[in-house]
Parts: sequence; structure tokens; C-alpha cells
Amino acid sequence: MPKLKVVELFAGVGGFRLGLEKSGHKTVWANQWEPKTKVQHAFDCYSAHFDDSFKDLNTDINEVDYTKVPNHDLLVGGFPCQDYSVATVQAQGIEGKKGVLWWAIEKILREKRPKYVLLENVDRLLRSPTQQRGRDFGVILSCLHNLGYCVEWRVVNAAEYGFPQKRRRTFFFAAQKGTKWYKNMEKRHLEPDFIHNKGFFSDEFKVKQDNTLEINLFDEVKNIADTQSISDTFSYHFLNSGFLFNTTISTKKVFPDYNGKQTVLGDILDKTVDDKYFVRDEAQIWKWKELKGAKKRKVKRKDGGTFFYSEGSMPFPEPLEAPARTIITSEGGQTPSRFKHIIMDPKKNEYRTLTPDEVEKICGFPAGWTNTGMPDNWRYFCMGNALVVGLIEKMGKTLLN
Repeated sequence: MPKLKVVELFAGVGGFRLGLEKSGHKTVWANQWEPKTKVQHAFDCYSAHFDDSFKDLNTDINEVDYTKVPNHDLLVGGFPCQDYSVATVQAQGIEGKKGVLWWAIEKILREKRPKYVLLENVDRLLRSPTQQRGRDFGVILSCLHNLGYCVEWRVVNAAEYGFPQKRRRTFFFAAQKGTKWYKNMEKRHLEPDFIHNKGFFSDEFKVKQDNTLEINLFDEVKNIADTQSISDTFSYHFLNSGFLFNTTISTKKVFPDYNGKQTVLGDILDKTVDDKYFVRDEAQIWKWKELKGAKKRKVKRKDGGTFFYSEGSMPFPEPLEAPARTIITSEGGQTPSRFKHIIMDPKKNEYRTLTPDEVEKICGFPAGWTNTGMPDNWRYFCMGNALVVGLIEKMGKTLLN
């Protein structure tokens, strides 16, 4: 099968590229820039693993000359969840909010029109912002629609498909008019089992069968081409799967159907661990335990009223027979935290944090991937921003076919 030529945006330490190249595709251009940071650790890591000479690899994407981005078949990237609102700028038409990285993607798509687009974002993208639920994703769908793409999305929790991390992310795949995938969707999108058996995600991320078709054709979606109107007034309850084809939108909640091997936290632990990762101070251990416990406290509002804030308990220590929770950017280190991982080391029977190598394996990277000269806190930071490589490899296999 012919491999696709890929452009990778917001490349980080190369998760998309690693997964796609494992499944046979070739990266022809990439961009990685960490704003407000003098030392570009993620870029240095990317460069250490991939021998490229792309001119704009380490340049602010907003400064790139989009006409010089190579022609490509597939554009990929994991971009920040921001405010995607738009404004009309006189005769210039629609302009995105300054600094919002979706608009850099949109401009490259407008200039290069690749056949396919595969993007990743946090799961809350589907319901942001709080004041106008679903607007941000609606703006993205409107832009893709106006550029001639059909779109399918799915929220995937990596642990529900055998991977060792509970990381829930929104993936959306778009295909340009005239491609085989567009024609497949044109022919089959109204069939009741499209999302379950005939969609982009259906082969590699199987879900429980449910042949009810949920199609919504209301005014807001019929006006999907009016990006300004979507930004101003659109509100919609997007569920964890769905598609947009022309002005037909379908969204429904699906449930994973996976019966394969489940990799858990205990499976990926290092055999030997440096002493600096162990937590032996009794006061620190007590603080870890306290932070992870259940809480309920009275909080005073700005208007003088009060309410009770409560949060449930979190495991202490982390269960080794289950997948890890979502890796965060501040993972690691001795400072006690509610959200970081602390485990009971199975060999020494002592508390410790996760090592950078372990966190890399939890995300599907080879151990030592970020050991390219960056300090440990940046190794954790890069993994907190990374995706689960195995998910991309699976999607790459679908793209290969």
C-alpha cells in the first residue's frame, strides 16, 4: 500500500511521527516551538531522534510562510484547547482570535488542501467554552466544512483499548472531497451502523453494537458554513462520537468493546530505580496521603455567600494492577501532590514516584526517549503533553488501507 506524506504540527517530542512511521508513513515537514522558553527541550529531543533539515522546524508557527510548507497527503497535530471565537474584519472576512493555534492549522489547510487531517485535543474540546457549550468544536467543524472536508470524531480512552494509561482524548479525522474516504462516507454515513462498523475509528477502536442512527438536521447545523454565526450563537451537546457530512450531523455515545490484553502500571515498572525517586520522609508521606484523601470544606464566595467544596479520595498508593492515571506535566519529583503518582515499589516495599523512563513507557515511547539532555522536570513535562503513541499507530494502519 502507498504510504502517506505527512506534515506534523505542534510536534512535541514526536509522538504522532513515531506512531505513523511505525505504520508505514513518511513525515515530510514538521514544526515544534515552545513559546516563552529559551531552551527548546522538546525540539532538541525531536531533532535527536529524527535526522531532518526542515527549515521551519523550530519556528513559531504564526511566523511560518505557509506557502512554503511542502505539499502533503496528511496533516496531523495535537494543538492546545483555546478560545476559538472569530470576528469579522471588514472586507477581510473571518479572522481568528490572535495567538490561537487552530487558525494556523486552518491557514495551512486553506493553502495546501491535503487529502486528510488527523488532529488530537483534550476531551473537553467538545463542550467548551462553559458559557456556550460546543461552540469551539462547532467553529472547527465549520472551518473544515468550508474547506471541503467531511469529519468524524471519537473520544478515545487509551486504557479502554489495552494501553497502560487512562488518557481520554478527542481525535477527529477529516477527508477532502474526492478522496476514497469521502466517497465511502458519502455512500454509507446514513447507514445505522456507520459509526460502529464503517467509520474511520471502527476497525481499530471497536465499540458495542447499537444500530440506532441519531441524525440531527436543525437550523444551526444547516448553517454550518456560516462560521461567524457558529461563533456567535452556536451551542450543541456533542457526544463522544459522531460525524459531519455536508449539513448532516450525527453524534452519539458509544462504549468500548475490547477483549484483548490489558497492560497495567505494574507491567512497565523499571527493574532498578535510583534512590532519588524514593519518598522516605514520614512527614512527606503523611502529606501525600492527606492530599489524596477525600475532602469537604466550606468556601466563601465573592458575593459573601458560602458553598461546600468536596472532592473524593484518590488511591494511595497507586494500584499496580490497573492502568496509570493520566500523566500530567508536573509529574515526578518529591513534592507531595494530589494528582501525581506515588507507588509502593514492589521490590523494596517503599514509597516512590515514577521515573521518567516509566512515564515514557506509559505513553508508549521507548524508555529513555526524552533523555537527550533535558532535566527530569522537562522529561515529565514533555510526556504530560504527549499522546499515547500506540493509538496513532493504530490510526496509521487504518490510513494505510
